Amino acid sequence: MDLVLGAVEEPSPHGIAAAISRLVRDGTLVDGTRLPTVRAVAGALGVSPATVSTAWQALAGVGLLTTRGRAGSHVHAPDRTWLPPRYRGLAGDLGNIRVDLSTGTPDPTLLPDLAAALARTGAATPTTSYVEAPVVPALEEHLRRTWPYPVESLTVVDGAMDAVSRSLELVVRFGDRVVIENPGFPPLLDLLDHLGAVRVPVDVDADGPTPAALTAALGTSPAAVVLQPRAHNPTGASMSEDRARDLAHVLRTHPDAGRTVVVEDDHSGEVATAPDVSLGTHLPDRVLHVRSFSKSHGPDLRIAALGGPADLMDRIVARRMLGPGWTSRTLQRVLLELLTGHHGMTAVTEARRVYHSRQARLVRALATHGVTARPGDGINLWLPVASERDATLHLAAAGIRVAPGSPFWSEPGPDHVRVTAGMLRDGVEEVGAVLAAATRAQSSSTRSA
Repeated sequence: MDLVLGAVEEPSPHGIAAAISRLVRDGTLVDGTRLPTVRAVAGALGVSPATVSTAWQALAGVGLLTTRGRAGSHVHAPDRTWLPPRYRGLAGDLGNIRVDLSTGTPDPTLLPDLAAALARTGAATPTTSYVEAPVVPALEEHLRRTWPYPVESLTVVDGAMDAVSRSLELVVRFGDRVVIENPGFPPLLDLLDHLGAVRVPVDVDADGPTPAALTAALGTSPAAVVLQPRAHNPTGASMSEDRARDLAHVLRTHPDAGRTVVVEDDHSGEVATAPDVSLGTHLPDRVLHVRSFSKSHGPDLRIAALGGPADLMDRIVARRMLGPGWTSRTLQRVLLELLTGHHGMTAVTEARRVYHSRQARLVRALATHGVTARPGDGINLWLPVASERDATLHLAAAGIRVAPGSPFWSEPGPDHVRVTAGMLRDGVEEVGAVLAAATRAQSSSTRSA
């Protein structure tokens, strides 16, 4: 009983339900835990039994509570053990959500038609050997033409995180240091923990990591540096050409960075408005550059291109031959059709325009209510708030879900939430007003902390 009462910040149906939800998500209330009776909770909180009963019904409606008649009500914790730790932190919270801006995924209505592209590719020559070149030649030719610098070797893998994972597994050993952006992409933090790597976080500004921060981090003799050159997740920052040149100079001249490999994750690809900038222009022998097609052409394609020096790439391709071997050549041909055909190119161009417009409209709506936000490139907006916890609760009460900012920090940083502005199709003024109020939301317990 004390656990439940101590977690309730507001004795309303939503406040009670949200408190139970938090206790379930953080593992305080485990699956099967019997909850106090409705009357007991109501009496302790000084509310009517109907208030608690409404909260219990809301919890049951989202699958967090089961009622067993006279045996009482019990916690039903969703099984998310298959998700890495920080993914669980992004997996969502209780609520009757009407606007989900938490996912970080593209708007499905703006993706090219994969079925039509598959039909247009027609019958293809089937794979007849397990040792054919892993990349369809025409796709490799297109990738080389559009790569941000002349690259020695290219392959295709199963999404951006597959490319990043294979790159880091090649160059990082247990205990090695890896320089990463702070904030950064939560699954990358999980991956580095899995590899036993020591994270060396560097702050980012509007142009990416600063040369001074990178210089200090390289003093730890890191095995790798992981960067997002454009549409940084979560901040939306994109690296300028000048910044890329300056960072490359730091890497080239630093006495402790002679063996450091740079892994670049261009996860937003063609829906970003910024140009495709790479340190590979200056350090082609030390950069593994990843270009994902998930946000531009569809997450279910599970395709990303990976390019870099042949001595590293050959080892990645050889290791992959002992696993999946290659990425489906049928899907590669579909991707090629989308990249070069009129329908696919038109759809991606329109998506890029729409995402940019949605970001700008939301920033203007926030400004109307006195909140200044920096528009991000791509689909996400990184919004400072007075209290992450109170902001997410305030938004959930309004039926809006955003991603909490804390999973993105390698080292604790100021409170934020990540808003997937690219999913905000309509109701921008209304959502902007609620988001603006959420940036200022602070409970009495937060203010006194």
